[in-house]
Amino acid sequence: MYTCNKSRLEGTLNEFSSFGKTPNNGVTRLCFSQEDVQARNYFRKCCEELGLDVVWDDMGNMYAKLEGKKDMPPIVIGSHLDSVEKGGRFDGVLGVLTGLEVVKTLIDHKQELDAPIVVMNFTNEEGARFDPAMMSSGVLANKFEKEKMLRSSDKNGVIFKDALEASGYVGDESNRLKKALAYLELHIEQGPVLESEELEIGVVEGVLGMVCYEITITGESNHAGTTPMKLRKDPFFLATDLITEMRKQLSDIDDELVFTMGRVNVTPNIHTVIPNKVVFTLEARHQDPRKIKEVEEVIFGLPEEENGCRVSFEKLWSRDTVEFDESICAHVQNACEEYSYSYKRMYSGAGHDAQFMASYIPSAMIFVPSVKGKSHCEEELTNFEDCAKGANVLLSTVLALQQKISKQELKTL
Repeated sequence: MYTCNKSRLEGTLNEFSSFGKTPNNGVTRLCFSQEDVQARNYFRKCCEELGLDVVWDDMGNMYAKLEGKKDMPPIVIGSHLDSVEKGGRFDGVLGVLTGLEVVKTLIDHKQELDAPIVVMNFTNEEGARFDPAMMSSGVLANKFEKEKMLRSSDKNGVIFKDALEASGYVGDESNRLKKALAYLELHIEQGPVLESEELEIGVVEGVLGMVCYEITITGESNHAGTTPMKLRKDPFFLATDLITEMRKQLSDIDDELVFTMGRVNVTPNIHTVIPNKVVFTLEARHQDPRKIKEVEEVIFGLPEEENGCRVSFEKLWSRDTVEFDESICAHVQNACEEYSYSYKRMYSGAGHDAQFMASYIPSAMIFVPSVKGKSHCEEELTNFEDCAKGANVLLSTVLALQQKISKQELKTL
């Protein structure tokens, strides 16, 4: 039973954390920034020193291939090197570097492979500089139109297409990942569940479905000092009443439902003026589409008019629950048992490239604990011991898939 080199993985993670390092030990590595390009160049260097063939496609997605004995689609291990502003040292990059560590371990042991292994870096997963998130995996999976993505701009007016060209990572469309035996993504949990339950690994069965609505309440502005309370048409008062009632109703749907009123805009937002409009969002996530439907029924039950104010709502976006490949999930679980790691089956509440890849490649994810559940912040932390355990599970899963190939049990796509 092979194990990855924990100290080597720790060293590699520390090396990559220097690209965009922030004063509080986080990273800012926005897509195609100087720091992101530095990380890409170093990733390429590390891979080429191992003898891997490194190419990139027309969206800048990078592919580092360890050849196998057979001419067949690869097993792909991937995630992303870009970060949010003042993000953490593990989000995304851990999945890429544990993939690299798996390859190093296989080379150390002179392990012969039937299928190639590709370690992949997705472009602009975070969407922190260019909308939307998971941009390039979305293009690969035909979820987003490439030409529309190329026109996306950052807050300074820089166009994605121009940033891509300036990075030096415009490749050929023919290099895109079209076929693979499996896609595996190791990621920090970005939540508190594993740590709170004192578990070492999350066997991720899928990504939660979600829905997001924008609710608008329109009233009437007037002077805050001269308008009697009974004569006011105050949308903010109504908004707080409706939010309180919605919270009660949504809390009764299911203990696993998570929901957030995360954005609130009050107009004109002046302390001496009664507001004339309040707009807020309601986002909800759950594995079961029937529970999402119940959330929508709560929204549909809002009054059209109350206390002189009008109420309307608009669905901004939604996604269905993504189910990962059960046979690969079983291999991940078996790997946990092989190493005697504690684990649980779970769903991801956050979006990942794997959810798009799963639409055309058998896919699964592995979670490792996040200290205090923190992510997308400089305090983000996963213990290096847990990183190594995740890498071991990833390694064992790859070897199990390779073994199925040798027995001709794994279908090629």
